[in-house]
Amino acid sequence: MDKKRSAAAAGQAWAIYSETQRPGAPGFWERFRAVPRMMKAVLGGRYKGMSVRTLGLLGLGLVYIVSPIDGIPDMLPIAGLVDDTGIALWLFAVLVRSAGDFVAWERSARPTVIVGEPVS
Repeated sequence: MDKKRSAAAAGQAWAIYSETQRPGAPGFWERFRAVPRMMKAVLGGRYKGMSVRTLGLLGLGLVYIVSPIDGIPDMLPIAGLVDDTGIALWLFAVLVRSAGDFVAWERSARPTVIVGEPVS
C-alpha cells in the first residue's frame, strides 16, 4: 500500500475511533450491537436515517469482499488486498456512523409511523 493510501486508511480509522469517543456519543460496542436492530428498522420502514439503497450497497460491498471474483485479483501481492481493504473500511465507516445515528434516534422520542393514521 502506498503512502497516500496508508494515510487515507489511517485517517479513516481515526475518524471512526474519534466519533465513538465524543462526549455523549454512543460507544463502539453500543453501535455494534445496534446494527441488527438498525437493519431491521430500515427494512421495516420505521427508521428513515438510512435508505434501503444504502443498506443494499453495504450488502453488495460485503459480497464483494467475500467473493472470489474481484476487480483486482487477490493473487497480486499488494494490489489485490488494497481494493478489499478500501471496501472494508468504507463498510465499517458507514456502519459505525449510521449505527451512531440510529442509537441517537432510539434514545430520542423515536417517532413512529402508523400506517393509515393522519400525521399532524
